Amino acid sequence: MRKTTFLIPLIVVLLAVGMSSIFVVDEREKALVLQFGQIKSVKEEPGLNFKIPLIQEVVRYDDRILSLDTDVIEVTPSDDRRLVVDAFARYRISDVVQFRQAVGVGGLRAAEDRLSSILNAQIREVLGADQVTSDTILSEDRRILMNRIRDQAKASARGLGLDVVDVRLKQTNLPTQNLEATFARMRAEREREAADEIARGNEAAQRVRALADRTVTETMSEAEREAQVIRGEADARRNGIFAEAFGQDPEFFAFYRSMQAYENALQGSNSSMVMTPDSEFFEYLRSGGRQAPVDQ
Repeated sequence: MRKTTFLIPLIVVLLAVGMSSIFVVDEREKALVLQFGQIKSVKEEPGLNFKIPLIQEVVRYDDRILSLDTDVIEVTPSDDRRLVVDAFARYRISDVVQFRQAVGVGGLRAAEDRLSSILNAQIREVLGADQVTSDTILSEDRRILMNRIRDQAKASARGLGLDVVDVRLKQTNLPTQNLEATFARMRAEREREAADEIARGNEAAQRVRALADRTVTETMSEAEREAQVIRGEADARRNGIFAEAFGQDPEFFAFYRSMQAYENALQGSNSSMVMTPDSEFFEYLRSGGRQAPVDQ
């Protein structure tokens, strides 16, 4: 009974010590075995590993590609047009030993703070170069600038045991205080272009209207001229017919002309005539048609 009482705790202790000496490295991570803070071994391959219990400890680091969003910063390109830049980077821990020596117990948080400072410095340096303008940053050459930032940040981050895989500019905008002025300038430019288009349209419309008015005037003049010619020819022909017809019967001609004079004089329901009884106007009626009437 005493042996059993002694052996059971011993077995439990041995099992605990044995279990604490075993650790598993996942395929998504790397591990360092530390002894009193000093690096004893590096475990980069996934699988089962051993350490000395109570004396050694295991520190794990993510082996995947990680993402880091940088702080929003202002840059001033060569054309002195300030821009607000928001970027992010993709990176991974390439050398865990160097990473541990560089950041110590601060771990990933300390490394990202230092990497963010490196990225911000490289963004300011590349985007603020003499040959770089705001138009260049906003054009297709933006990719070349991002690759340049990545390469320079990669070289600077190598001392931290980090490998910068990629750098991208998420947003490139004007500062808030400059947006309203920029929008006002753009609005004024659009309004000026609209006014120019309206002026050109009005000028073209006036030319079209003037051409149409001239065409109408010329057409009406030509039509009036042709109408006058036709009317004159018709009147001449009518007079010729009348002359030929009335020449055959003068008495009928006198009667017809008198009737026309009476009709023209007595038109309208309120027509009034004041004349003496012996007026020559009704001479034809008094003469019974033997004398020619007085034409009006």
